[in-house]
Amino acid sequence: MFEGTEGSGVRRAITAAAWLLVAFLAAETIATLSGIRYIGAGIAPANTISVSGHGEIQAAPTLAEVSFSVVSDKSTAQAAQNDAATKQAAVSAYLKQAGIADSDIQTSGYSVYPQYEYQNAVCPQPAPPVYNGSSGSASSQAIAYCPPGKQVLTGYEARQSTTVKIRDLTKVGDVLAGVGQAGATEISSPDFTFDDPNAPQEQAREKAIADAKAKADTLAKELGVSLVRVVSFSENGGGAPVPMLYAAASAGSTAKSSAPQINPGQNTVTDDVTITYEIR
Repeated sequence: MFEGTEGSGVRRAITAAAWLLVAFLAAETIATLSGIRYIGAGIAPANTISVSGHGEIQAAPTLAEVSFSVVSDKSTAQAAQNDAATKQAAVSAYLKQAGIADSDIQTSGYSVYPQYEYQNAVCPQPAPPVYNGSSGSASSQAIAYCPPGKQVLTGYEARQSTTVKIRDLTKVGDVLAGVGQAGATEISSPDFTFDDPNAPQEQAREKAIADAKAKADTLAKELGVSLVRVVSFSENGGGAPVPMLYAAASAGSTAKSSAPQINPGQNTVTDDVTITYEIR
């Protein structure tokens, strides 16, 4: 059936189709193998051990964050806002004088709220009893209705909150006292931290990984097995500093505030890791 001119054409067509099939299968095989680093890489290991490691370092902070608010209570919202703006301008002028960069001063909140006071209503006094002249008995009168109390608008409170970064830690006490003297009525922290938090965290992670590796080597020796490769890794890093609290001078005080003594100390930075090894 493949003889003659027609048979020759059929043979050529079959040969071409066969070569196309071979080329397609070869391309699929290469694409599949290119996605595998080595034979068996996609097979989950049957035998594993998991170890945890802990790392901890002590590092001196390089940055302090202070939060404060200026608060004004006035009869109208506009008056409260104007007064709060005046106080904030005075605090901002002090911060600029203290050498704090504008980029290190951030408004963290602003609000204006109406203030209410609950007032009890005055209850009418009951009428005196009426005496019956013939019998001498007294008849009681109905007790007067006592209306409920109500909320009465007493004014408005304007509040502006600011967060300040202090890079010269020797100035923290002076800044705390200075913003209070300039008009801030609520001051909290400082919160000592790091300008680059990644550096101490990496050091703690290195110690945690070294701790996990040492445990894995010891455990493998005790079990009589060999560590092949790491098949999974997880991390839980952290270790936030504990903020200090500072009580500001009362609002409207004109006495010069005494700068508190602030000690930055050291922050504890921790990191915890879990490493799973394939064993054989």
